[in-house]
Amino acid sequence: MYIRHMQSVSRQAFRCFQLSTTRTTNRNFGIAAISVNKCPRYCAVLLPLFAVAGNVECSTDLATKSHYSTAAAVDMSDGDYKNAASIYEFSVKDTHGNDVSLEKYKGQVILIVNIASKCGLTKNNYKKLTDLKEKYGERGLTILNFPCNQFGSQMPEADGEAMVCHLRDSKADIGEVFAKIDVNGDNAAPLYKYLKAKQSGTLGSGIKWNFTKFLVNREGVPINRYAPTTDPMDIAKDIEKLL
Repeated sequence: MYIRHMQSVSRQAFRCFQLSTTRTTNRNFGIAAISVNKCPRYCAVLLPLFAVAGNVECSTDLATKSHYSTAAAVDMSDGDYKNAASIYEFSVKDTHGNDVSLEKYKGQVILIVNIASKCGLTKNNYKKLTDLKEKYGERGLTILNFPCNQFGSQMPEADGEAMVCHLRDSKADIGEVFAKIDVNGDNAAPLYKYLKAKQSGTLGSGIKWNFTKFLVNREGVPINRYAPTTDPMDIAKDIEKLL
């Protein structure tokens, strides 16, 4: 059974298997063929990755061998991003490849972050973004996370199950997570071209590193941009003004 069919049958199923072998072998569980070595854990995740939480350890083999998705789908041509009135005019793909219109988040305060798993800023940002979600989520804050591998190749995990496993293992309940994208260059997602056009950085509009943050008001308009080194909790005062 193919994984997309499995997902349509049960989007909420999650299983982890402990493989008790001490030699390298290949196993096929009907979902994905992986190489296992000395008792790893295999995760079969059949749910859309939104608000991922929990303490689940997963095989790193799956993360490094899965396909790397680079593009977010958009509902406008590349040149039209400059004329967009808000982020609601853009569509992106979730971590499982499904199209998501950002109009879904209309009326909410939004924090948009490009995340990475191997960065020196990862641990603090994962924790503090989780704290922000817990503190303000019920009041109308939504955090949209876009994995990006452009900075030091520090986001090697692939979309889908690998990303689910990584965030669960990291205890990162950071909000909604989408497909991996580029945030700089010709192949940058139009959403990020729009964000950079609306909120330029100190030394130009380009994203400088992982965990650059954009704060968007309830009308879908970016009103502030924060450096990668800005602690997410230091944005709390600005978030409260918009809630």
